[in-house]
Amino acid sequence: MAVNLHAPRPGDLKPVRGLTIGVAEAGIRKANRKDLTVMLLEPGASVGAVFTRNRFCAAPVQVCRDHVGSGDIRAIVINTGNANAGTGEDGLVRARATCIAMARHLDIAPQQVLPFSTGVIMEPLPLDRIEAGLPAALADAKADNWLRAAEGIMTTDTVAKAFSTTAQVGGHEVTVTGISKGAGMIRPNMATMLGFLATDACVDPSVMQGLAFALAERSFNRVTVDGDTSTNDSFVVIATNKAGHAPVTALDSPDGRALFEAMQRVARQLAHAIVRDGEGATKFIEVRVEGGRDAAECRQVAYAIAHSPLVKTAFFASDPNLGRILAAVGYAGIEDLDQSRIDLWLDDVHVAVRGGRNSSYREEDGQRVMKQGEIVVRVGLGRGTATDTVWTCDFSHDYVSINADYRS
Repeated sequence: MAVNLHAPRPGDLKPVRGLTIGVAEAGIRKANRKDLTVMLLEPGASVGAVFTRNRFCAAPVQVCRDHVGSGDIRAIVINTGNANAGTGEDGLVRARATCIAMARHLDIAPQQVLPFSTGVIMEPLPLDRIEAGLPAALADAKADNWLRAAEGIMTTDTVAKAFSTTAQVGGHEVTVTGISKGAGMIRPNMATMLGFLATDACVDPSVMQGLAFALAERSFNRVTVDGDTSTNDSFVVIATNKAGHAPVTALDSPDGRALFEAMQRVARQLAHAIVRDGEGATKFIEVRVEGGRDAAECRQVAYAIAHSPLVKTAFFASDPNLGRILAAVGYAGIEDLDQSRIDLWLDDVHVAVRGGRNSSYREEDGQRVMKQGEIVVRVGLGRGTATDTVWTCDFSHDYVSINADYRS
């Protein structure tokens, strides 16, 4: 059951001018489920994307990397149920064939299509089912289909993930809407994670790749469920350029900052939703590391805590076995770490002072915090002024069951 996460309502999701979405049931892995989604971009849209850093990346990721550079993306095809990963040259052929099939329907070039797949690894992509399902998906295309799209890209997710906001850019109101999917194999290091974020703001194409990277770094690249980086992670940022204001040419301009803040707000909500819906999750945990020499070492320590099975199972049990957190800090890999400078808090409870148990700490205080659905772990390294944050969840019995049964 997702942690304080509720399914979005259709009225909460704002259409983005210049973009329509269609969803169909193609029977890619199971019958009677939405599993094929298309996004159609009007001419003139700008697109940026970041992808998994897993060297064993899926065929659609390889094709998308090539096509994004074309600079004129007109369509996106997303299938669930099959990841088209670990499929070799045959997988590349099928991913490219998906683009060809979509291009024929729209009378565009295959390079103007981005294919995405998520689901089971090392099984051939059922290209015939995708091709047969495209007409229904295209016939369904409309501007207000964001919720159906969020549902259509789910795999082990229990809740659809979609958010919207608006902002003032260049004297015009612009819309930002996004969807994502992911619940397990999550350590986006741009997890199985897909994210699509669109705005009708006007953005110069030269800015889009930097925009996508900066948004990912402050959202999806700060969450982890289990530390596994998927073969298929992809995050796509779309600007349809329909809002009517002068194009944003720099993120550090007033308009650039206003747009980035709005897009980051939605991207972070989507990233948090993935953790809240982590497979078997019962707790949402923020790990904040302060006092590092740089943000990188703060992040290194935060991930050591967030990835520890011992820490995560202690949170599931509401057991303040907090030496596990200090141990994770110690093995995070900072060679010259001085343990006598380390402080630890659970929310407002000061657990450890200068490397040792706080004399005022009481077990019942730690247990009170550990029983909460949302918890902040704060670590002070005493080495500098840098800080960074990672969001994660606990490990429950259900995590094992879900992943043991996933292919059945």
